Amino acid sequence: MPTQTREDFLARDQAHLIHPLHNPRVHAEHGHMWVKGEGAILTDIDGKEYIDGLSGLWNVVAGHGRKELVDAAAQQMQTLPYVSGYAGSTNRPAIELAEKINELTYPNITRFFFTSGGGESSDSSFKTARYYWRLRGKPEKTKVISRQWGYHGVTLAAMSATGISGYWPMFEPRVPGFLHIPSPYPYRYEAPAGGSQGAAAANELEQAILREGQETVGMFFAEPVQGAGGVIVPQDDYWPRIREICDKYEVLLVTDEVITGFGRTGKMFGLEHWNVKPDMIQFAKAITSGYFPLGGIGISEEIAETLESGDAVWMHAYTYSAHPVGCAVAVRNLEIIQAEDFPAQAAEKGAYLLKNLREALADHPHVGDVRGLGLMTAVELVRDKATKEEFPAAENMGVKLHLETQKRGLFSRLRGDVFCIAPPVISSREILDRIVDIMSESVRALFDGK
Repeated sequence: MPTQTREDFLARDQAHLIHPLHNPRVHAEHGHMWVKGEGAILTDIDGKEYIDGLSGLWNVVAGHGRKELVDAAAQQMQTLPYVSGYAGSTNRPAIELAEKINELTYPNITRFFFTSGGGESSDSSFKTARYYWRLRGKPEKTKVISRQWGYHGVTLAAMSATGISGYWPMFEPRVPGFLHIPSPYPYRYEAPAGGSQGAAAANELEQAILREGQETVGMFFAEPVQGAGGVIVPQDDYWPRIREICDKYEVLLVTDEVITGFGRTGKMFGLEHWNVKPDMIQFAKAITSGYFPLGGIGISEEIAETLESGDAVWMHAYTYSAHPVGCAVAVRNLEIIQAEDFPAQAAEKGAYLLKNLREALADHPHVGDVRGLGLMTAVELVRDKATKEEFPAAENMGVKLHLETQKRGLFSRLRGDVFCIAPPVISSREILDRIVDIMSESVRALFDGK
């Protein structure tokens, strides 16, 4: 049988597959047929190597090809490949995983429900908050306030919480009861003259609660650092003020740690940077380094006790909740994260990467901002550096930059003209240096013709 080419495989793909965020034309022209991953490197069918600049989708923190994770999955598959996680059934890996997360996360978060990923976790958070307030005698507290540029998944409810408007038009109307406030976005948020930008951005939440009515707002839902929306790192006074507002108006503070959880920001969980504790969290991605679909939510003991005070069965469930193989992989992965101190690695490597990106790019007239925290970084292109004017969307400058980086062996993702960079935590300095070189060369090639 003749060897099949990239074009052959993409033709077969086009005939039968619909991809997430699918654009058939772009996929046919620029699609990749990946065949191997090793460490921070992806290899395509033509044998060309690329740095995995976004760790898959922010999740492959331990890198590709970790035999320990493969062995954990294989061993569990041989002994107990699946069992229901419904009430009346449990399994050892699920129990051990819950205990392990309890050790690692915020001290007030003690109980866990497992899902297959971030979108299911978002829906679990919404439903848990509703039932909690119902048991507390406040069933009207159903509204969810999230933020512009927040990403929380694309189930219908999660999409309604997501604050990236491009996800909405095809599927309107959105679920009622979801609203958005501005992001703290230090590069673009305009605070009142003379005031603190972070506090002003946080006060947007208080104003929204007062507009909607305190008695109707159940939760504030946000990422500690906004990821897919462009790596937006909040000001130091933002999250402490958010916590004060949530306490004042009896609103649950629910943090989406799907990207920030398990070390990527330089702390095990994102809000640790600001010494703030949430009432609920959700997680996915890095918990298995992407080797198995797994996510979940964590709730405080007070919320758990309230849920257990009701007489009714909690009517929320997923077939693959507490999947024994996924839980076994997660337990082994968390052991790697602890043993190799991923938070410290991310802090040190992220600071190194950010410093070098700024030195290489910050003076370029079309680079408006270079930002990050831990191994979450971003480069934002602008038409005019002085005014922060953006390029017209039709010019697709971010897409053009990504095409240039791919020519040089770096594959990642964008939010408009914001280029996101979040390589695996195990990436070497050589990999980080190459990322900087590729970004510098690609920006010059795009704008300067060099």
